[in-house]
Amino acid sequence: MKQLFKLITQLESSIPDYEKTNASVSQSTIGWQIDHSLLVLIGVINELKKSNPDNYKWKFNKTRLLLTIINTIPRGKAKAPNSVNPSDNITIEGLILKMELAKKQITDLEKLPAHSYFTHPIFGDLKLKSALWFLKLHTRHHLKIIQDIQKGA
Repeated sequence: MKQLFKLITQLESSIPDYEKTNASVSQSTIGWQIDHSLLVLIGVINELKKSNPDNYKWKFNKTRLLLTIINTIPRGKAKAPNSVNPSDNITIEGLILKMELAKKQITDLEKLPAHSYFTHPIFGDLKLKSALWFLKLHTRHHLKIIQDIQKGA
């Protein structure tokens, strides 16, 4: 959980730059990157909380295995589901509210059973430990994009 808190603290430090963009890196603003990352964190944790651990079933997934090995998400290879696409109406206030909710959600993870899970559209069912891996991987991916936007903006 400490690593996840550290990552969202880095997201939080980028909030003042939320309007910055760099078309050579991404068509999205830094605010979009932060908002999307927070929506994913909040959404995944909500799904973990709602899951019935008895229903978890592991299945081999070659894409998940590959990303576990390379431990990075290639840019521009996947499209985010609509449920985690931010609106065009991103504000500092909205980002701060989502940030606080995400922090609370992360503290809730410690109370969940190990076989709590969520279903990722590409990786399939990810139990708690794998879900944490995914959340860290995903957040680092968007932090790198934010850093690249900041370098060129």
